Amino acid sequence: MRAAASSRWLPGVEVFRRYERAWLRDDVIAGAVLTALLIPAGIGYAQVAGLPPQAGLYATVVPLLAYAIVGPSRILVLGPDSSLAPIIAASVLPLAAGSPERTVALAGLLALLMGAILVLGGLLRIGFVTDLLSKPIRIGYLNGIALLVVVGQLPKLLGFSVDSTSLFGNLRSLVDGIADGAVDATALAVGLGSMAVIVATRRSRVPGVALAVVVSVLMTAVFGWRDHLAVVGALPEGLPRPTLQGLRWDDVASLIGPAFGIALIAFADTGVLSRTFAARRGATVDGSREMTAIGAANIAGGLLGGFPVSASSSRTPVAEQAGAHTQLAGVVGAVLIVGFVVLAPGVTGYLPSSALAAVVIVAAVSLVDLRGLRWLLRTNRIEAALSVSALVGVTLVGVLQGIAIAIGLSVVAFVNQAWRPYRAELGRIAGVRGYHDLSRNPAAARLPGIVIVRFDAPLFFANGGIFDDFVRSIVDGVENVHTVILAAAPITDIDSTAVDELVELDDFLRSRDITLVIAEMKDPVKDRIRRYHLADRFGPERFMPTVGAAVDAITGEFRGDIESSP
Repeated sequence: MRAAASSRWLPGVEVFRRYERAWLRDDVIAGAVLTALLIPAGIGYAQVAGLPPQAGLYATVVPLLAYAIVGPSRILVLGPDSSLAPIIAASVLPLAAGSPERTVALAGLLALLMGAILVLGGLLRIGFVTDLLSKPIRIGYLNGIALLVVVGQLPKLLGFSVDSTSLFGNLRSLVDGIADGAVDATALAVGLGSMAVIVATRRSRVPGVALAVVVSVLMTAVFGWRDHLAVVGALPEGLPRPTLQGLRWDDVASLIGPAFGIALIAFADTGVLSRTFAARRGATVDGSREMTAIGAANIAGGLLGGFPVSASSSRTPVAEQAGAHTQLAGVVGAVLIVGFVVLAPGVTGYLPSSALAAVVIVAAVSLVDLRGLRWLLRTNRIEAALSVSALVGVTLVGVLQGIAIAIGLSVVAFVNQAWRPYRAELGRIAGVRGYHDLSRNPAAARLPGIVIVRFDAPLFFANGGIFDDFVRSIVDGVENVHTVILAAAPITDIDSTAVDELVELDDFLRSRDITLVIAEMKDPVKDRIRRYHLADRFGPERFMPTVGAAVDAITGEFRGDIESSP
């Protein structure tokens, strides 16, 4: 029992128990590589949120350590995010009235509220929404994220920065920067060289990402490029500490609304990222446990000077590309950040931004799944369209909105499929067991006086009429029919509107002295029919366990045709 509880609520402890020594080297190297990305991202997004630089480090270190214990994903990297930072700024800065201390306290409170909302949602099992993230949506999401990340990093690779956060804004700024001569030849050489090292060592045991970062730091120091090359910059001083002084209950009332919005965005982004990377590694992640873990990590960060965070779509693929096996990579990254803050805060002042851009671009390119998109185009055009809609939505509208659009279209596609499902009339093939689709089996034939029909979907308000019309059309085209057998195995549910259609069909058949027999209907669906007070109309004699049993009962012969086949 204790092991089961530990696995459920503290999966990191369970991973530690089963940790393999062979993973250690890769996790440590991946953690070291991550450190180079975690530092500038934390500092940068803290500034976008209107917070001091050290708050970005606290919001990186603490959630990483907390998630390593409670997080179900082995590779997800948490930290400050570009989609959350502007909302945080808009939520806390007006309340802070220019006070830096109050700004930090309010941001911490926002993280606490957001974390509590996510924990409550996880405990209530609301994380089931990740079940709506189908394979086409995940493929489109990854391709869209890869495109956004690559385009966003290209200016840094070329040695200049842009202010835009949108795809077209970044593209426009990129073109303008190139046209204005803003490209730095040294930065581009460092970036391309770093990419070459990473790609060349991909199939070897050499940690190419770490090698590229270390070499770029050494070259910057040796050749004195720091003065004219864009670098990450030295770290601010200070370790995480509680900073929630001076808060009031009216602050809670003011921030609860933004906390719900941030919680929704953070979980939508984290949920799809977690599920997608788990699928790439042949694993599964429970959406509700993921929601709870993200909430717990935010609560920890909020208590120690941080602000709301979510999974990172740029740092997670870097961890994967660097060979991370478990959350130990995130722990190593967090510990190294603390180490640099205490012992050597100036080292990152020699790390070129173009080298980091190269690391992120190579990792993002590895997310692209054109093969999966081509496969969808060949096999299912509707699912391919859903994948493209997710890609377009994520890149042009936003991650949350793009995912919502794709899920909405998926539901529409499902309803459309259930609205007009495949339907068939079945017959018998001489010498072959079962009953077979007449339209697909020329050798199949109707049984004299018996019509066997199949409807491949639940019966509900949108398709009940179609079902009724289908059966009537078959009966109208056949002479001397005395029995209609409904092969009901594919019918997994029935609603009140469809029940009315079923009653009308039964009345129609009765008017022609035709008996409706229902075969292979699942017990829960039978129970639903009984709850609609139709037990007298559809008594036990109207239900048969199989189509073969129904035919045997009608013909008085035992042929053993007890299986219904497509």
